[in-house]
Amino acid sequence: MNITTLRSDHIYQKVAQALPEEKLELFRNEMMAPFMKQWQIQQIPFRAEEANGFDVVTFNSIMHRSPDQITPQISPEVELISSDSFWLECERAVRKSLHLFIEHEINLPVSEYLFTIQLGNPGNRALTINEGYSGFGGIPGFIWGTLLPNEYTIPRMKVALAHECNHNVRYQFIQWDHTVNLGELIVSEGLAENFATSMFGGEWLGPWVTKTNAETLNWHIKPVLREQLQLTGFDQLAPYLYGDELAELQNFKPVNMPYSAGYACGYYLIQYYLRKTGRTIYEATITPAAQILDEVKGFWDEETIISG
Repeated sequence: MNITTLRSDHIYQKVAQALPEEKLELFRNEMMAPFMKQWQIQQIPFRAEEANGFDVVTFNSIMHRSPDQITPQISPEVELISSDSFWLECERAVRKSLHLFIEHEINLPVSEYLFTIQLGNPGNRALTINEGYSGFGGIPGFIWGTLLPNEYTIPRMKVALAHECNHNVRYQFIQWDHTVNLGELIVSEGLAENFATSMFGGEWLGPWVTKTNAETLNWHIKPVLREQLQLTGFDQLAPYLYGDELAELQNFKPVNMPYSAGYACGYYLIQYYLRKTGRTIYEATITPAAQILDEVKGFWDEETIISG
């Protein structure tokens, strides 16, 4: 297994010192180009002229610092993610996450992995509602972390990377296509968060779970989601997974769901599944959602107890 770290801090330093007219292409070639295969899979053009001005940099700048924002003025932010110890901790989290599956006799089809951490866009509400950190790992072989760097988010980056590594492993075994339904996404997010906390401890549980209380989960979220598990079409299922506010930011129709409803539900659903079946988080990660959901029918009627 080969894990490559793309040191974004070095790229930010270069782009910050570049002439204004040089920033865009420097950023595209240094930060975006190593992920070319991901962009191809996601069908996002590498250059704007290929698709009416929308390209990888435009897409990336929604959640992250755009090239024109990378100036000496953000040096304090860059400095916060520039220590060798920070990057080593992140790499160790990725390496340990992937190796744990191998240790549990799960043969990973993908052997080459690339990961980086990017500075988040402070103006992005989707990031701030997530307490300033996030990630993406749904394309096998590619893992991203995103943060607004501070004393809260920096130590949580390793946990977010473990969460994304779990997605990365799952989608080496589970086919992702246009037929993906809400049940799969609830299961997937629940698996990822249970995996991350199994590595680092329940005190590192993300805000996408901790912001939901037992009353909301049991009496508002669960009764609605159990009826929508077969829902397909991202515009249809996103409000149930992310909640109304995040859905509306993407111009999707609200459905009266609180923040990250599907994430919180998924976390406790997978806990129920692991207790009921005695299976490990490693086995569960590569199990089809339909099979998991078939074994947790009691979850929907049983009151979930939230401790802490």
